[in-house]
Amino acid sequence: MPKDSLRIDDRPGAQPGQRILSLVGALVLTTLFDFQATVRADQSRSLIIDFSGVAYVDSAGIGALVGAYVTRQNSGRGLALVGVSDRIHNALKITQVEKFFRFFDSVGAAEEATAA
Repeated sequence: MPKDSLRIDDRPGAQPGQRILSLVGALVLTTLFDFQATVRADQSRSLIIDFSGVAYVDSAGIGALVGAYVTRQNSGRGLALVGVSDRIHNALKITQVEKFFRFFDSVGAAEEATAA
């Protein structure tokens, strides 16, 4: 069985206070620790997570997403998800956490919607 991997590309957004994390791989138990550390270290006003390159998220990955949402919500900072596949979106629906997230079709749309 191949080992799951997750690459995180971290870059500033188009507007001040925005940060974009582009994920490539799987957000699963074996890969979520770097994701959590990156999200926790981010102090931007608005974090945009691009899921275009993510094929799979397991329950631990969903838990990490919910944790990121709660942490950012409690500190008055935003979180947006971009390019979420139908498979991942359905997993978020089934686990009844979909309502916590704002979804966008493109990074540009998320940047525009989260601009101050």
